Amino acid sequence: MIKPKQLSKGDKVAIVSLSSGMLGEEFCSHNIEIGIARLREYGLEPIFMPNSLKGIEYLHEHPEKRAEDLMMAFKDDSIKGIICAIGGDDTYRLLPYLLGDEEFVKLVKNSPKLFTGFSDTTINHLMFYKLGLVTYYGPCFICDLGEIATDMLPYTKNAWEGYFTGAERNEITASEVWYEERTDFSRAAIGTKRIAHKEERGYEIIQGSGSFSGKLLGGCLESLYDILSGTRYEDELVVCEKYTLFPEKEEWCGKVLFVETCEEQPEPELMKTELLKLKEKGVFDVVNGIIVGKPQDEKYYEEYKDIFRDVVDNPELPIMYNINFGHALPRCVIPYGIEVLVDMDRKKIVFKESLYEAV
Repeated sequence: MIKPKQLSKGDKVAIVSLSSGMLGEEFCSHNIEIGIARLREYGLEPIFMPNSLKGIEYLHEHPEKRAEDLMMAFKDDSIKGIICAIGGDDTYRLLPYLLGDEEFVKLVKNSPKLFTGFSDTTINHLMFYKLGLVTYYGPCFICDLGEIATDMLPYTKNAWEGYFTGAERNEITASEVWYEERTDFSRAAIGTKRIAHKEERGYEIIQGSGSFSGKLLGGCLESLYDILSGTRYEDELVVCEKYTLFPEKEEWCGKVLFVETCEEQPEPELMKTELLKLKEKGVFDVVNGIIVGKPQDEKYYEEYKDIFRDVVDNPELPIMYNINFGHALPRCVIPYGIEVLVDMDRKKIVFKESLYEAV
C-alpha cells in the first residue's frame, strides 16, 4: 500500500463535498467559519474546491462536479491533504468519473495525499484501497473541525492531531467518555456542550480471547450493504460491480474487519440483514477478527451484540465491540490497509507499522 505524508504547518488542505452538498447551505455557514479558524490554528490553509459550496441540489444533480473537485485536489501539488465535508448516501455516482479515468488513477498512485472522512465516504475509501492508497476513516470537516462546542471533542482532537508530522499515534484505546448526538446544530447553539456520559463498558469482548492481527478493511455497515444490495439506489449495485468496488473474498483473507452503524440507527432486524449480506460474500469465513464501532447514542447496544454472535455463527472468530470510530462520538482514526494487533486482554488496538510515509 502507498502511504501519504503527514501534514505540517503551512500545508494547504482541500475541502471536498463528495456526497451531500450540505456544506454549501446557509445552515452550515457557522460550521465553515469555525472549521476554517480551527484549521488555521493548526497552521493549515483550507482550500474549498470550486464545487464544494454549491449546495445540496446542485451537487446531487452533478456528481461529475464532485469528482472534478477530487481530481483537482490530486492535480494540485501544493495540496497535501483532503478533508471530506461530511457523508451522505450517493458517493458511488462518482466512480465512473474517477475509476474510469486513467489520469486520476495515475495521480493517486504517483501523488498520494492524506484523505480523511467517514460514513458514505466508505465508498471513496474502498476506491482508494483498490488503487493501493492508505486512507483514514476519521474526522470530517462539518462534524469535527466544525464542531460547535468551544473546541473539538478531546479524544477526537487527539486523533486528528495524529495526522501531523511528529505526532503519529501508535495505538487506539477506549475513550473515557462518550457523547450523545446533538438535536440542535444551529448557529444559536454555538458554544453549547454535548451531553456527555462516563464510559462504563470500555472495549467489550463479544467472543474470543487473547489477540488477533491483520490489515484493516471495512467501513460503515450501511454503505457496505448498499454496495452489495442496491436497495437504496437502483443502479448502485450495477455501478459498484462494474468497478469491483467491494473486495473479493480472497482480498478479505487475514484481514481485520472494522464495521460500524450509521446515524440512521438501524433496527436490529435491518442490521441483521446487513450483516447477512457480508456473510453471503464469505467475509466472516476468512477474516482474522472483527472490531465493531460503538452504536450512536448506544441505541440497540445489547441487541447488536447478540446479532453479531448469531450471524457470524463461529465462536472461534474473535469480535471486539464498542470501539470509538464512525458515527458515535468521540471518534478515532482507522487507517485502511495498515497492520494492527488487536489485544483483547489489554483492550488495545496497536499499529504494527507506520500509518504514513517515512520522512
